[in-house]
Amino acid sequence: MDIGLVLQTDPPARLLIDRMKRAEEAGFSHGWTFDSAVLWQEPFVIYSRILAETRRLTVGPMVTNPSTRTWEVTASLFATLNDMYGNRTVCGIGRGDSAMRVAGRSPATLARLSQAMHAIKELAEGRTVEVDGTEMHIPWVKPGASLPVWMGAYGPKALALTGRQADGFILQLADPFLTEWMVKAVRAAAAEAGRDPAKVTICVAAPAYVTADDSPQALAHAREQCRWFGGMVGNHVADLVSRYGEHSGMVPEELTAYIKERHGYDYSHHGRAGNPDTTFVPDEIVDRFCLIGPAEAQRAKLAQLRELGVDQFAVYAMHDAVESTIDAYGEQIIPTLT
Repeated sequence: MDIGLVLQTDPPARLLIDRMKRAEEAGFSHGWTFDSAVLWQEPFVIYSRILAETRRLTVGPMVTNPSTRTWEVTASLFATLNDMYGNRTVCGIGRGDSAMRVAGRSPATLARLSQAMHAIKELAEGRTVEVDGTEMHIPWVKPGASLPVWMGAYGPKALALTGRQADGFILQLADPFLTEWMVKAVRAAAAEAGRDPAKVTICVAAPAYVTADDSPQALAHAREQCRWFGGMVGNHVADLVSRYGEHSGMVPEELTAYIKERHGYDYSHHGRAGNPDTTFVPDEIVDRFCLIGPAEAQRAKLAQLRELGVDQFAVYAMHDAVESTIDAYGEQIIPTLT
């Protein structure tokens, strides 16, 4: 199992770059960032510096979307980085949550997302594709260019699209029951489409907070630092409930039940510890969705996820222990996974 690191591109960018370098030295394989142009700094500018100052780290957005940039621009950004530094990027992509809603726009449809994924991959790998009725080709892309496209998904239609088309699946929660349910859905869709299900990379992304022990005080602090994640996931769950209904059978109630007390969401606190819009998230959800506790507890949950077919766990490190979590993973967790 690979281990990735997910950060927000808050200024100063130098701090993020240094943390990504620290992660590579600790054995992390991937460096991910959020991608919301209004809320944070432009990630592709920062990726260039990360790639220049590391040797092996693969970088990419978790996740970009089909709407804030035109598809040829997105493809050119990835292709430029790959031309400069080798094939060391991955395109995480979804319909668009914070990037679109904070700008007063709606997320893309799944049909539009499917078209975008196809166009971005084809263009970044040097092939010709039609974009909105115009045939396009990036002439300077060299043979051998490669851009894996990993799709973020929760609902049944999105999971099916992931299995049919994407190179990888990004699941933003670490609950073993829900992971098993969603991985099975993606792999079933891949098989139905005539693809090899085993070739769809599975990435689970969630906060990890490594505590010194399992004392009630240590666990309570870690939960408060990671409670924001339940609110972020709740945005997507609320979309699913509005689309399919709370008891439709299309989405597990283990995912939908906890948002009953949710009352709106302010994106100015998105992905941040202390988010006031996440008080509805119970401790049980934090424990299910995140990795909380000492290193041995983290190793045990990662072993569960690996048994379910997870290829990468990406650590959301939006809390007050970023460096110590990176170091703990490098010293006590990553060596046991390789």
